Amino acid sequence: MDAVEQAQSWASFLVKSEYRGPGDLPNAMRRVAARIGVSYSTIRKLRYAPPEDVFASVFLKLSAAYEAELRRQQNALAHELEIAQRTRPDSMLVRASAALAGSAVSSSAASRP
Repeated sequence: MDAVEQAQSWASFLVKSEYRGPGDLPNAMRRVAARIGVSYSTIRKLRYAPPEDVFASVFLKLSAAYEAELRRQQNALAHELEIAQRTRPDSMLVRASAALAGSAVSSSAASRP
């Protein structure tokens, strides 16, 4: 995967995380752009008309935002799992979710340099 494809993937993930429903795509792209410090047109071009190359500053900002969003989602999952374990500790679904969440956290930690 080259740098442009990786940047597209990160931008798409961030926009999907920000998306609130039908008709919100342009606004979601604007919110992501403002939050990570790149222009709206950069996010839009990555989605609709990929450039031949991507600036290193944009690439690094997208990478950092992607990692931050993954951490945020992992923390939210851990919080939801903690609540579920308190309310239904004997549930097979809760135990399976805890095992899956534990393996996801350990695999993401192992993949970091």
